[in-house]
Amino acid sequence: MKINQVEELVGITKKNIRFYEEQGLICPERNRDNGYREYSLKDVELLNKIKLLRRLEVPIEEIKRLEIGEISVTDCLDRHISHFTHRQQELDVMKEMCREMIEADVHFDNLQADSYLEEMKKLEKGGIRFMDVNKTDIKKSKQGPIIAAIVSIVFFIAMIVVIGFTALSDPDTPMGFIAIIIALFIAMIVGTIVALKQRLNEIDGGELNEARKY
Repeated sequence: MKINQVEELVGITKKNIRFYEEQGLICPERNRDNGYREYSLKDVELLNKIKLLRRLEVPIEEIKRLEIGEISVTDCLDRHISHFTHRQQELDVMKEMCREMIEADVHFDNLQADSYLEEMKKLEKGGIRFMDVNKTDIKKSKQGPIIAAIVSIVFFIAMIVVIGFTALSDPDTPMGFIAIIIALFIAMIVGTIVALKQRLNEIDGGELNEARKY
């Protein structure tokens, strides 16, 4: 069967199916005549297993180990029960802290954050994890440069297409000049990608942490 049929049967996107193929979790046979993938009912069954385990937050690497028999389903799920139990403990601690703040009838103006933050530090030493605001801020700060870069690159590509189409439709167009213009837009695309990479490296390098010192 074709990938569109598999997508309907399993309820996951073609992009996900391709990703699982790239990860080696599923290897459909190829049609000898046209080279297209031919999915079998066994592939569908395997994808359903992968879907189930991923929805239980089992990592790809563990699913690979399950497929080759390196670990058993019981061992895998036992570890995840421990993980979920620990996470529930963390959520219970945060819920309790929220209740304490409600019972103390705190308002934003009189909220004594220092005492709660100190309590968090003690809990973190005991293995409780709270949200890492630094990582969250870093992730958000990356969105702007990435979106700007994508918009710029799409614009440059559109200009190259327009210029190329114009050159093909008008035989009198000086091809040397067109080649120079297209080369300039390609250079802009490369420059945008390089600038984006540098910007992301700056953010990952702790730029936000340095800014918070002032």
